[in-house]
Amino acid sequence: MKQGFKGRILFVLIFIFIAGILQAAEPTASDINAREWGIWTLIPPLTAIILAFVTRNVILSLFIGIYSGAYMLLLNTDNAFHAIWKGFIRVTYEMQASLASSWNAGIILQTLAIGGLIGVISRIGGAKAIAEALSKKAKSPRSAQFYTWCMGLFIFFDDYANALTVGPIMRPVTDRMKISREKLAFVIDATAAPIAGIALISTWIGYELGLINDGFTSIGLDANAYGMFIRTIPYRFYNIFILIFILVGIWLLREFGPMYKAEKRARETGNVHGENAQPMVDTDARSVQPKKGIKLQASNAVVPILILILGAFLGLYYDGYRAIVTGTDSTLAEQLLSAPLSFFAFREAFSASNASIVLFQAALLAGIVAIAMGVKRKIFGWIDAINAWVSGAKALVITIVILILAWSLSGIVNELGTAVYLVSVLSDAVPAFLLSSIIFILGASISFATGTSYGTMGILMPLAIPLAYALDPSRGFLAMNIGAVLTGAIFGDHCSPISDTTILSSMGSACDHIDHTRTQLGYAVPVALIAIFFGYIPAGLGVPAWITLIMGAGAVFAVVRIFGKNV
Repeated sequence: MKQGFKGRILFVLIFIFIAGILQAAEPTASDINAREWGIWTLIPPLTAIILAFVTRNVILSLFIGIYSGAYMLLLNTDNAFHAIWKGFIRVTYEMQASLASSWNAGIILQTLAIGGLIGVISRIGGAKAIAEALSKKAKSPRSAQFYTWCMGLFIFFDDYANALTVGPIMRPVTDRMKISREKLAFVIDATAAPIAGIALISTWIGYELGLINDGFTSIGLDANAYGMFIRTIPYRFYNIFILIFILVGIWLLREFGPMYKAEKRARETGNVHGENAQPMVDTDARSVQPKKGIKLQASNAVVPILILILGAFLGLYYDGYRAIVTGTDSTLAEQLLSAPLSFFAFREAFSASNASIVLFQAALLAGIVAIAMGVKRKIFGWIDAINAWVSGAKALVITIVILILAWSLSGIVNELGTAVYLVSVLSDAVPAFLLSSIIFILGASISFATGTSYGTMGILMPLAIPLAYALDPSRGFLAMNIGAVLTGAIFGDHCSPISDTTILSSMGSACDHIDHTRTQLGYAVPVALIAIFFGYIPAGLGVPAWITLIMGAGAVFAVVRIFGKNV
């Protein structure tokens, strides 16, 4: 009896050992490259980021970053000489692969369609009319920035739609109030992903809930993912504090760091751009200026923009609803069919929708409506209308080139194992009260280096949930660490010059991309430090979330009041 028991134990141990060997024998390419290259995996992203700040040429910097990564990968199989010319070929394949992604293709189409929409409403005088109408209400830099902040909160359901819509509407108003393009880009960027990331209904929530649910499954925990998502909101310290930071800065009209210089320049000289700035959109082009002699009507902009927003909102619901009803989850489909207008139905539908194509459809529809309005009001003919649309789309070609390069660099660094290396270095054993701070820093590092918050969440969540549960299985501790993953990824993405949302914010505000990134860093980093020292560390020590939020909000106010200077 004992002998048989020992034999079975020995068999189980041998089986586990062999299974472990087999599992270890099949590591991913990222794992292999991370072990092979180690710290050198940081070369491609750091090259691109450093060169972008030094040369102020984003396209060249991204290309060199991609090439350096391609060269390193080829050294695994080729000699140093062959890798030189094969590296160029590899770069072209990476660019093709980024375009082959249906999601990326949808983003490019969406960008072109919104550019065309902006071109048409500018040509028929809608943008100028809205600027003049808002100028009567926004009579000061404070009120102009406040309206921008409110509009950013209003378009909560998608960060791309936020960045591409708020900028063109508010840009003429902020220009008239002598607000720098850098400050406009910051307000847009800081109310895009931060608000979309914590909204109860958004294009983000499906991905976030999926990661949380997968993490729970991995540890055998039967818990509601959406309920846990709501519990994380008080712990999304960076998202909350950056929104408060903007509002405090607007109220006090105080700035510091690089943003102070930008705002002082704009107020004193009226020059909303920095010296040698290269705006991502040519807002002075004749093709996007209002046609001479036309009657300026705000409805020429308001109606198409409302079509865009309502079309996106309803389109996201319809696309997700259709995907669920025709999908394989019959239980979920029955729930939607039984209560199609419930909060649950909207949440699930938004989660299941294909946001990139829906936003393209909404923008295209809004452009068609704008063209029809211009033709009906005899502002231009059909040919001139199409030319205005094409001119608006052409203005964003530079943005599309940068997006393709940024996606290509992301693909290279993922294969090279940059994120895997950072996780292995920074995720050593730590005290439980510091875990959320370490996760936040780790998420920020990965998303800054890779330029993707989604990718960072996907890497960290499967690690963070089991680790947090092992240290402390309480729901509050889990919520805090899950929140650290989600908000850390957003902070790093918010600061990265190779992030698509940062690029789109520069485009929407017609700001020099490097000027936007440089000035935004000066504000995002202090807010992140507040999130750590007044948020995650006290919360890790057991301080209730509502107290940490009050402490953090007070710290935000103190930083702006003490370090900020009156412009």
